[in-house]
Amino acid sequence: MNFLYNIAINIVGIILKILAIFNKKIKLFIDGRKKIFHKLKLQLVDNEKVIWFHCASLGEFEQGRPIIEKLNVQYPTYKILITFFSPSGYEIRKDYTFAEVVSYLPLDTNRNSKKFIEIVNPKIAVFVKYEFWPNILKELKSKEIETILVSGTFRKDQVFFKWYGGWMKNSLRAFNHFFVQNERSKTLLNDIGVKNITVSGDTRFDRVFEITQHDNHLEFMDEFTVSKQILVAGSTWPKDEELLTNYINNHASDAEKYIIAPHNINLKEIDELKQSIKKKTILFSDKDKKNNIDAQVLIIDSIGILTKVYSYATIAYVGGGFGVGIHNILEPASFGLPILIGPNYQKFNEAKELVDLHACKVINNGSELTSVLRGLFENQEMIKNKGKESREYVLRNTGASQKIIEHIIKYISAN
Repeated sequence: MNFLYNIAINIVGIILKILAIFNKKIKLFIDGRKKIFHKLKLQLVDNEKVIWFHCASLGEFEQGRPIIEKLNVQYPTYKILITFFSPSGYEIRKDYTFAEVVSYLPLDTNRNSKKFIEIVNPKIAVFVKYEFWPNILKELKSKEIETILVSGTFRKDQVFFKWYGGWMKNSLRAFNHFFVQNERSKTLLNDIGVKNITVSGDTRFDRVFEITQHDNHLEFMDEFTVSKQILVAGSTWPKDEELLTNYINNHASDAEKYIIAPHNINLKEIDELKQSIKKKTILFSDKDKKNNIDAQVLIIDSIGILTKVYSYATIAYVGGGFGVGIHNILEPASFGLPILIGPNYQKFNEAKELVDLHACKVINNGSELTSVLRGLFENQEMIKNKGKESREYVLRNTGASQKIIEHIIKYISAN
């Protein structure tokens, strides 16, 4: 199987180069990997101490971030290298302050893997959540480099647990320790003979809790939200917006204001959304224009401020549940908000747990949205209680980062 994998990964590399001619994202993927080794040699001097974090994309980076930032302070003489597989992660975080080097991970060929590990030669390698590249892991193991997985999560349908998955199962032997999110993952690994496991939880809880401790002040929001109840709808898709627009047009009271932050910031779609709302509606980019403070609906046509906006909410609606799956539910939970989501949430453990706690309500259609929102807006005690459940859920699950950091500190001190 290793032989077939190596043939396949080389063929994939050739195909991607062809597809890059027609696809901008794949072009970024290919172009970003040009001269990787040359750049790494310039940025990493021989015998420098390196802590390497690998993140598939932006979500995994956010999970690793609490650990990265604390280690940056703990070990100022070490260089922190972060690699990404996807362009969406790399392009957004390529200038990240707390890492000396940010790079793409080269394609997992035998040649690339040997060269990458030879240049980087990390003191410790930290993989966040998943991404198990057999050749990279083989090199780490052969060099006896401490390798750990953090915020790991495993499912029964993964290849490691299939009768034909022996070759991938062997890749797991490269890890010196697994920090997993739940007992289910630990049991699955135990069943295939992996014992070096700590159930530490998900570092995302540490990250979202940390965000609530920041200054989330936005001057315009202070004025826009004063003396009103606020629904913040984050990362919405067209179906979410259809339901919300219908509710706002037909059921919103003057005591409420609505903030919609679409997942895709597309000028045409933003304008169509604005035109579909009968109440006075403004864009965040137009916030400073005269009398805009009196609008009832605000559409966020900027990126990077949704977290701060959640801090002003009375109720949160998290989009994506009528499509590919809900977006980040932990940010509004960390601010102590009752949360509404669409029906596609089963793959998200934190959503299932918040639903079970009655802190999060699943909406299947417009009539349910109307019923639930009117029930909440007219019952402050219910808002308070559901928000308390959200906040306490996040607090109960913090602490994973510290367990991992203690392990890393112990290893570095002993070696």
